[in-house]
Parts: sequence; C-alpha cells; structure tokens
Amino acid sequence: MKYTDWYINCLSLQSQFSSKMSKAEKTRQFIIESTAELFNKKGYAGTSLAHISEATGLTKGSIYGNFANKDEVAKEVFLYNAKRLQSAIADKLNPEMSTREKLMAFLDYYRNSWDNNFSRGGCPIMNTAIEADDTMPFLKAEVAKSFASWSNKITGILEEGKTKNEIVDSINASDYSYLFIMLIEGGILLSKTTNNQNHLYQALDRIIKITDIELIK
Repeated sequence: MKYTDWYINCLSLQSQFSSKMSKAEKTRQFIIESTAELFNKKGYAGTSLAHISEATGLTKGSIYGNFANKDEVAKEVFLYNAKRLQSAIADKLNPEMSTREKLMAFLDYYRNSWDNNFSRGGCPIMNTAIEADDTMPFLKAEVAKSFASWSNKITGILEEGKTKNEIVDSINASDYSYLFIMLIEGGILLSKTTNNQNHLYQALDRIIKITDIELIK
C-alpha cells in the first residue's frame, strides 16, 4: 500500500469517530499537510506543481482535481500553517495565569521553539507576508487577517489585565500588541537571515523590559 493510500485510510478511520469527511476532503487535507513545510521553506514562487506532486505522491491531475489551481493550495496551506502556530501558542496559556505570566508564556514559546520552527522554514506568517506583499493579494489579505488575529489576542490579554488591576489603565493595548509583533517578527527575520537566534532573544528580552516598566502595575 502506498503511503498516500495509508494516510488517507487513517484519516478515514479517524473520521468514523469524529466528523465525517468525504474522500475528496481527506485528500485535500492530505495535500495541505504534506506541502505545509514545503511552501513555508520554498515560498509560493519556489514551489512548483512538480514539487507538490513529489511531496504528496499524487499525480498533477489528482492535485488539480481537488484544488482549482496552485493559488488555492497556497492559500489553504498558509491558513493551515497559521492555525498550527496559533494553536501552539494558545496551548501555553491558561485562564489561571496572571497577565504577566500569560505574556511571558507567549514569549517563551518563541524562545524555546527556535530549532523546531527554524527547521520548518521559520514563521509562516512572516514568510508569506514578505513574499505576498506586492505580488499576491489573495495571500496578502490572509496574512493581514492573521496579524490582526494575533494582535487581538495580545490586546485581549492586556485589556483583561486592566480589569484585574494588573495592567496600567492608560496604556493603549492595541498599540502595544503591534509593537510586540514588530519586535518578534523583526527578531525572527534577523535571526533567520544571520543564522543567529540571539537577535530574536534580544527582541524578546526587550518586550519583557517594556512589560515590566511600562505595563505592569
């Protein structure tokens, strides 16, 4: 049995105990998961249909039988990668944490996951943002939504901290959320480009300093 058939059969067995998926849905999911790292490393322009076919073991006809074109594959892969990143960060948080603990858990994810994320091509949101900026509006729109979602999460943590009397009332939570995103993404970019994670660590340390001096009561 081919790996492709084995994987789809596994999804079929899983679906019996969860939500039911059609064969086409299982195949689409297989293609998305099999090319997630590929797109994140090579980018949209560097990933050809031949690469997708090689990664999945499926024919070009089968791929285009499940997706209208490469644009659709790239969009769904980006959404999958972004959701996986968001879920990994969310797993580090729990309602019992103080505001500072939540922010530190957020930063610890980036501090402790460098090797894993770097081996998979780095931050999928940043990678796609750089490539899609002027040439792929269909991806740029999704990246903008991901950044907004990320900002909303941090803003929500800070606003909740205000209600708990843990965060300075006068701060603009949204402004700080985007400042943190800029520092993190800038740190990732420099670290990945220079192959030196200390740039990211410096950015994370700066966020800790800002948090303790400007935000925490």
